[in-house]
Amino acid sequence: MANILLIEPDRQLASTYAHALTQAAHTVQVSATAQDAIQSADETQPDLVLLELQLVAHGGVEFLYEFRSYADWQNIPVVILSYVPPGEFHKSASTLTKQLGVSAYCYKPRTSLKKLLQTVEGVLQVA
Repeated sequence: MANILLIEPDRQLASTYAHALTQAAHTVQVSATAQDAIQSADETQPDLVLLELQLVAHGGVEFLYEFRSYADWQNIPVVILSYVPPGEFHKSASTLTKQLGVSAYCYKPRTSLKKLLQTVEGVLQVA
């Protein structure tokens, strides 16, 4: 169905998410760092990005600014899947949604695999 770029530094979680997405008929490229994700996006042109905000070296928000700086990637939907509570971005929520094109925010402790798959499918239908 869709080509998904999963940016997740935790190998176990990345494997779990990738398996669930693959079972839902998506192709998945996994990157552990922002730098690897940019390279992967360049090579595979994803239909959707799943992003953990807590990354080594460059954080998820920095990745989004760089990702959106490329014309080819400005309309690719991004779903944040993070341990960072959404309340942390209360004051900058409009920046995430309007400037950086975040389509959905999934807080890991409250997001089951089923809910994640529903969110991904919903975002892909809108895109």
